[in-house]
Amino acid sequence: MGTYELTWIHDPARGGAPPDPPAGWNLQPLGPDVALEQLPGSECHVVVLDCPIPGWAPETLLEEILRAAPSVPVLLRDPAATPSAAVRLARLGIHQILSPGEDPYPALAAAVEEQRSAALLRLAGHIEDTPWDRFLVGGSRPMRQVSQIIRLVGARRATVLITGETGTGKELAARALHLAGGRGAGPLIAVNCGALPETLLESELFGHVRGAFTGAWQSRPGRFEQANGGTIFLDEIGELPLELQSKLLRVLQEREVQRLGGNETIRLDVRVVAATNCDLAARVEDGGFREDLYYRLNVVPLRMPPLRERTGDVALLARHFVEKICRAEGLPLKRLSPEAGERLAAYSWPGNVRQLENAIESAVALSDGRELLVPSDFPVLAEPRPRAVAAAVPLIPVPDTGLDYERTLAGIEKSILEQALRKTGGNKKAAADMLGLKRTTLSAKVRSLAFG
Repeated sequence: MGTYELTWIHDPARGGAPPDPPAGWNLQPLGPDVALEQLPGSECHVVVLDCPIPGWAPETLLEEILRAAPSVPVLLRDPAATPSAAVRLARLGIHQILSPGEDPYPALAAAVEEQRSAALLRLAGHIEDTPWDRFLVGGSRPMRQVSQIIRLVGARRATVLITGETGTGKELAARALHLAGGRGAGPLIAVNCGALPETLLESELFGHVRGAFTGAWQSRPGRFEQANGGTIFLDEIGELPLELQSKLLRVLQEREVQRLGGNETIRLDVRVVAATNCDLAARVEDGGFREDLYYRLNVVPLRMPPLRERTGDVALLARHFVEKICRAEGLPLKRLSPEAGERLAAYSWPGNVRQLENAIESAVALSDGRELLVPSDFPVLAEPRPRAVAAAVPLIPVPDTGLDYERTLAGIEKSILEQALRKTGGNKKAAADMLGLKRTTLSAKVRSLAFG
């Protein structure tokens, strides 16, 4: 490899410089605010977080770094780090904690090479030869976290709730969960709760006996029975009607089902995986979803990251889809030009991985007999980006007695930020994009407005 790009985040006022780098390292020591501005889209290979830094808790700064550069390994150097703090940081995604007085550069080089090897192995489909891993393409930190959760809970019966935007691959994650444990040999039954009429959904899920309703000429097992010994995947669970939510809750609690119109109780051994692209917690608050069912489903939460949070995976995904589509069409293998790869990586992909796959399929068709895919083969890259819809400005009445101008503005600003953070599940980068702000600007506003 050429040069390692290292960002060393420290307190410039504390004194002391980072250790002199050996040959092959390009060291950039920065304060936290400047680093968080520069990391998105940079060529940085590894980050060192050198604490303490006044005004920043290590956990908070780590979260900001991982949002700015989700695929870059972060190592911590903090003489005050306790074992309990190390555990918290490991759960948040710290790559390694450096020992006091340790030469950091061997550990930094190892972290970079480990990251590169994992990405290459994943692309080649050789990671631990696990059959479920083929559904998860990408070596970015968010996707490694998804893989780790699937690896940990795949063999368990615990219910998993997969959340994420449309097109992020929630069904693929459900298939990976099914194959990751002993249930892989059993059936995987998928039900789209938003695609079936309410009148048919109960029979579809739980089955019916003969004569249960007009047209029920014979008994029929439901999807839960069909999934016995395997996994049932309940997609768009947020669309399930309230009446059926109570019946689903009983099935999850008792692990048994009764067919519609019948009295027989049928015991089940079924792993339940549910998915939604809506905010179920908000649905609970507005009365559209049962709170007890929400907690019963959300035993193991699994969030599928949008593609904008894993831009380092775009090239891997694009190559994967090119190979997949060429094989399916019986075509000689095509490849992306460097310019096309750069343009694809820079695009925002509001439709996420599904949109990228559709774009690749279109490009393969438009390229005709050419081996090389160029930017002009991707109509999506020529589409103008939609402008943000201007928000309606509320009329704030000014009483004759006057008002506190600064406090009123702060209240409005806080309300806007809270709404954006709630809609994005607390993801500051996504909330900042939604509001047309820089992520660091949004973070500073959150701190200044004393969010609870």
